[in-house]
Amino acid sequence: MKKLIIQLVKFGIVGVIAALIDLTVLTVLKEVMYIDVLTASAGAFAVSVIANYILSMLFVFKGGERNKLKEFLIFVAMSLGGLLLNQFIMWIGTEIMTAYYLWVKIFALVFVPIYNFITRKIFLEKKASKEDKL
Repeated sequence: MKKLIIQLVKFGIVGVIAALIDLTVLTVLKEVMYIDVLTASAGAFAVSVIANYILSMLFVFKGGERNKLKEFLIFVAMSLGGLLLNQFIMWIGTEIMTAYYLWVKIFALVFVPIYNFITRKIFLEKKASKEDKL
């Protein structure tokens, strides 16, 4: 249980860093480059996924013996679900509810990390052997 709590804290720290990257890139794309909000959100999400992968695999999850390219592709595939959730929230918030895009993004940043942690824990983390548990 202690390992899980430590892992959640590390995941949270990595998540905050990725969220700051996401928000920064989103703001630059939207306010400086005048890209529409849904396209800017998808681009920002993609940049933050790469940063999140690197930090997550360095500090949070213990990868298995698999090829790093395969591991990254699995990470990206799982992140597509997070992107769909993110885009759905952004669309509902900005297009339907006409809320300010950064408030909607912050709202999305509450739900997408929960999905991300669960899927990464299941599919990316090396399963502990019986000797590791002792």
